[in-house]
Formats: sequence, structure tokens, C-alpha cells
Amino acid sequence: MEITQIPQAQGASSGLRWIRWLESVGLEEVPLVGGKNASLGEMIRELSPLGIAVPGGFAITAQAYRHFVEENHLAEAIREIYAEPTSAVQALEARAHRLRTLILQAPMPEDLKGEITRCYREMAERYGGKEPYVAVRSSATAEDLPTASFAGAHQTFLQVHGELELLRSVQECFASLHTPRAIRYREDMGFPHEKVLLSVGVQLMVRSDLASSGVIFTLDTETGFREVVVIDAIWGLGENIVQGKVKPDEFKVHKPTLAQGFRPIVSKKLGTKEFKLVYNQATHRLENLPVSPQERARFTLSEEEILTLARWAIRIEEHYSQKRGQPTPMDIEFAKDGLSGQLFVVQARPETVQSQKLGPQLEIFTLKSRGKVLAEGIAVGQKIAVGQARVIHDPREIQQFCDGEVLVAENTDPDWEPIMKRASAIVTERGGRTSHAAIVARELGLPAVVGAEGALGAIPIGQTLTVSCAEGEVGRVYEGRLEFSTEQRDPTALGPTRTKIMVNVGNPEQAFELARWPNDGVGLARMEFIFAGYVKVHPLALTRYPTLPLEVQRQVEALTEGYTDKTAYFVDKLAQGIATLAAAFYPKDVILRFSDFKTNEYAALVGGAGFEPKEENPMLGWRGASRYYHPDYKEGFLLEVAAVKRVREEMGLKNLKVMIPFCRTPEEGRKVLAVMQEGGLERGKDGLEVYVMAEIPSNVLEAEAFAELFDGFSIGSNDLTQLILGVDRDSAQVSGLFDERLPSVKRACTLLLEAAHAQNRTVGICGQAPSDYPEFAAFLVEHGIDSISLNPDSVWRVKERILEVERAQR
Repeated sequence: MEITQIPQAQGASSGLRWIRWLESVGLEEVPLVGGKNASLGEMIRELSPLGIAVPGGFAITAQAYRHFVEENHLAEAIREIYAEPTSAVQALEARAHRLRTLILQAPMPEDLKGEITRCYREMAERYGGKEPYVAVRSSATAEDLPTASFAGAHQTFLQVHGELELLRSVQECFASLHTPRAIRYREDMGFPHEKVLLSVGVQLMVRSDLASSGVIFTLDTETGFREVVVIDAIWGLGENIVQGKVKPDEFKVHKPTLAQGFRPIVSKKLGTKEFKLVYNQATHRLENLPVSPQERARFTLSEEEILTLARWAIRIEEHYSQKRGQPTPMDIEFAKDGLSGQLFVVQARPETVQSQKLGPQLEIFTLKSRGKVLAEGIAVGQKIAVGQARVIHDPREIQQFCDGEVLVAENTDPDWEPIMKRASAIVTERGGRTSHAAIVARELGLPAVVGAEGALGAIPIGQTLTVSCAEGEVGRVYEGRLEFSTEQRDPTALGPTRTKIMVNVGNPEQAFELARWPNDGVGLARMEFIFAGYVKVHPLALTRYPTLPLEVQRQVEALTEGYTDKTAYFVDKLAQGIATLAAAFYPKDVILRFSDFKTNEYAALVGGAGFEPKEENPMLGWRGASRYYHPDYKEGFLLEVAAVKRVREEMGLKNLKVMIPFCRTPEEGRKVLAVMQEGGLERGKDGLEVYVMAEIPSNVLEAEAFAELFDGFSIGSNDLTQLILGVDRDSAQVSGLFDERLPSVKRACTLLLEAAHAQNRTVGICGQAPSDYPEFAAFLVEHGIDSISLNPDSVWRVKERILEVERAQR
């Protein structure tokens, strides 16, 4: 076996030939100590002074591995085994077993053994205590590169204690260079076997088995959106999160406003955290234990810890980007010590999926029909695939799997990769966004639904499935073959327009992806969608909780578990949904419309039926502005105001604007503004702009009076058309008369534009008409509208038409 020439270790501790202390190495020494150890040394040396805590230790160099092979005369035997032709999985397994046996049966050279034990004893002197517990990690000389992670390919041993166990673990790491998964990964990534060697890191163990651990990405792993830090965290040691055995807590922090000193935790999602990997003091072994219901209901990290980890992640990303001379999103592992309560970074490497994608090309998958949902979980990949279901319980069942089938499994680890590469989609019952299944699915470009509880029992073997990850954060497994379409687009190809092209967004789960489309911000963010998806409960069921019937109290209690103050649940959830939208498009304007449910829709929320009147025509009833100041809803509106206030003031997302729907008279507008001020939101203060929907003829006819109260108008063409024509568009008998392009509707838009511009107020449109009819958008542009907010799937088509009009006006 040809051995790569490795630079001699420089600056090693006196008398050490095969070992380097981590603080003496850096990124430039990957050929000597491997990517993992080089990165740890870089952080200890360069980032510890900035307050980032990294456990110390030493690296057994790749020279030491070469020395081990040469002293035992193994090079020729290894080369001969690798030269044998092999393709079948069984042959690969056999070859890997022979290679590992060669390594494990060979004796450790005495000089290497002496240096390892000497440094282990020095660790005890450095960090206190006799025979410290350590983590022993493989560090290949080709891993943790920007284009190849080798994640999970080589062995790691945790809670190693004593010299004999340490030496055995080091030798196991040497042998793991020749596991089937490592061999296969090198071949897939184009690395010659003889060019990749192994270093071993010995690092002080962080007792995260007594606390928590997890993974941090400095971008959104699904969309590549780079302005957030994403943290996944679980109880216990971190192996469970990588292997996808548990669904972690997930936190997202907005980078730009964090840098300004705000506290922008824009999303907190409680994971199920079914198990925790802990060290058993009696047996000296690691074991996976069930997590108690109380711990599962608690977040693994405090808000201060979330923000600390986010700040560290940003500093690490900045350092590596500067070092590499290009933006370098990072994949970071952290652990919290249960004895001291201190946080540590235990690994950092470049992210290898989203960061390698070229340009903002958009491949748009659209599901064109719906069917019976067999399972739901976390969506990975934003694609759609069709295939027959194949339930696999063990990777050794690979012979049962056919190319193009949908893999359905409890969870996966690196041994599953040969099956995963043959799948059209992946469904797992366990795991989160940073689980093995999710990471590999992204690398393979496959849609995956992870954390889909009950999927194995709900999905029959051989059933044709449509796996959809193109509907937001929730991935769905549909029965049967459903129709879908795909389209490739370059979002920058059309160039800018004079008229602002904004988008209508309701679902925060799609915000990071939609922000990649050509846009000038969000012209309509629908609060009621956030109500339904995030909050799910009527606000008065929280403010008046003691008055609820017992059965409704139980429903509310289940939703608000962990909150002693029920209204805090409402503000938290609503603020997170709003903040996700505002963060995605920051610093562009995001105009949030306060809740515009009708009474029958409010009644459908948990606990809502007891607070809503039954109306014959909810469309013209108690909705919009008339609710906000009314004593029967005002306290609920003040919770909406509190959520907006938190997003703007605590999270720093001052690009958030607000809009009042269905405001019938200027007097109503004054009353609503007064209630907002009572709740701490004052128009004009700290740049807050307040808009009003123009969706009632009175908004047009009294535009000058409304302009005195509000900063601008947004035409709601759906309701405006209904009320001008007196047509219920949902009525089969008269819906054919509904048409926004009729002269009366166009005339109303023209009147509004003239009156508002005369008062120096802006006018946009957020109704459906421009999305459906590019010619209607063209009409508005011709009459000087300031912005047009469109459904995302119509942006491309309508923008082309707007550009034509603007060119003609020049």
C-alpha cells in the first residue's frame, strides 16, 4: 500500500514524535492530523481568546498510523486486498472485515504506545483528576473538507477511561479507516484509498450525558438561506442526533439582528427527544435510556444558551470564511457539561451540501392534486417523488430493495447508505433535520420525510406513494401516484422593475425558500395563517381560560403544556411565526395584516366556539377593524399587538410593518390606532408604519380621510370586487359575474391611486387579481401603482408583463 508523504510534526512537545497537542495545530495541518483535529486545534488557538470554549487534548498524527502499518509490515497485504475486484455488497463486507482484522490483531508499537500513555497522564495533570474520561475520535486526512464531510464514516469512542481502554480505542479508530462505509464513501467521492490516512484525536470528555448536546448550522439546511443559525439539541450525548434516533428541539436565530445586540430567536420547536445516550457508572458502558415525559416537555437549552451558541457559530463562520478567503457556512457540534453547566464546541467543519450549490437556480416542484395522507413528518429537500413503498428494518435486507422504491425505515445510519442511494425518497419514523437520513437525503438530492411517527404501520409494503416535501416544513406521504410538475428558473434573469414586486406569504414554513425568488419584500403576510398553523387556539380561550368548559380546558392545556401563563403561549407562538417571515426577507419590508378571520373561522379555533356569534353573512359581519376595539375581542387583539411589539423591539426586526383589514370608516381607524398605542405600538415611533386595506368602497370614496391616519393603502381586490358588484364569489349562481377587470373595479382603483398620491401616500395591491391576470397588473402599472404583491408562483409570469409596460412608458 502506497503511503502518502506527510509533513513532519513541528513544534511538538519535547520528546514527542507521533503526537501533537491540539493547541499547536491548525487548518494548515490537515495532512498531518486530519480535518477534525486540525479544526479543533484552529479553534483552540484562534477562537478561545474570543470566549469560545473548546475541550483540550492531543492528536495522534497520521504519521503514527503510517508507523503502525510499517512496523507491523501490513502495507503490502493492505494493498493486495484493495487491488481485488469487488462490486457486490457481500464482497465489500468481506474485504473490509479482512482489512480491519489485520489492524486489530497487530500489536501497538511500543514507542507509539508510550507516547499515548504519556500524553494521557499529562492530560490528567493539565485538567485535574486521575485517568480523565476522554473522547477518542477518528480524523481522516481528507475529511471535513468543503466538498466532503466523511460524516459518520469513521469510528468515535466516548467516555473512554484508563490507559488500556484508550489504547484499544485508538487501534479501533485505525481499523475504522477500512469499514465498508468508509471504503464506499472514498470510492463515491473519488478519493484513492492509499491517499487517505487517519489521525486520532483524544479530547477531554464533556459530560453532556448529564445535560444536552447537538448540532449547529450557520445556514438553513433545507433552503441554503444564510441569515440564520439553526441549532438542533437533545438530552444526553450527541450520537442520537446524528444517527436519527430522536427528534431534537430546533432553534433558529437571525444573524443580522443578533449582531445588532437584539435577541432574535425567531423559532423554537420542541422535539420529542425520545431517548438519551448516557454513561452508566456501574457498567462503564454507554446506554440509551427513555427520556421522562417531564424532560421531553422541556427545551434542552435556555434562551441565553441558544444566543451564546449562535454568537459562537457566527464567530466560527467568520473565522473560517476569512481563513479560506470565501464564505464558508459551518456545521458545528456542541455539548453542555452537566457537572459545570458550561457549553463547549467539540467539532466544526464546513457545511457540504447547500454551500456547494451553484447560483440561485430554482427547481420548483408543485403538487397539482391531493390524496389520502398516510404519514407526516419533517420535510427535507423541497422535492416530490413517486415510488413503491419498501419497509426495511435492517440494512442487511438490501437484497429486498429495488431501485426507485421509497425507503421506509425507523431511522438510518451510515450502514444504510447503499440502500438510500437507490431510493427515490426516504421516510423515517425518527430523526430531525440534522439526522443521518436528512443529511444523506440532501447530499443525494432526494426528498425525505423524517420524524414521521407511525409510518411503518401506516404504509403498506408495495403501495405506490407520492412523497411531497414541497409544501413547507411538513412533509407528507400520500397514497397513490399524484400529479406534480417541475420547473427550472433563474430568479435573477429578468432584472429589476420600477414597480416594487412583492409577494403574498401566509405560511412561515415556506418563507426562507420564497425569499430566494425575485422580490422587493412581502406585501401581505396573513396573520390568520400563523394563527391556524402555530397558535391553533382562540386568544380569548387563553385570556379567559378559567371560564372554559372542562373539556375545552383540557384541549387548551394540551396545546399550552409548559406555560403557566396561557397568554404567554399565544404571544410566543405568534411572535415566532411573524419573526420567521420578517427574518426571511430582512431588511426588505414585510407588511403583516392583523388577523382577518370571519366569526365562523375564529369559532373553529380551539375554544373559539364559545366566544363567537353565529352570523348569517360572516363576510360582512364582525371582522377586521371592528373587532380590535370591541370589548368582546379587544384583549385578544392586544395579544396580537404584543407579539408584533416583541418581534420589532426584542428581536430587532424593524422591517415589520402592520396593516388593518376591513376598516369601514376613518373613525374605526382612529379607534384601532388608539388600542395599538395602548399596547405599545405607536404609528411613527421607531419607524413603525401602519397601512390600511382598501377593500371596501368607503376606503376609496373617503381615501383622503384614511390617508390622514395611515401610511399607505393596499388594495384587496377580492373583497373590493365583491362589494362593488354586490357579488358573492363563492355562490355558484352568481360567481360568473365576479371579475376584477370590469370597468367599475378598475375605476375604483384609479380613484384610489389619484387620491392617495395627492396625499403623498403609497398604494399597493395584495389581492388575487394581478396574480391571475397579468393584464390587470399591467393596467395598475400604467396608472402608477407603487407595488404589486403576488402569489409566489405567479411572480415570474407577471414580472415579465410589468417589464414590458415599464419599457413602453420610457
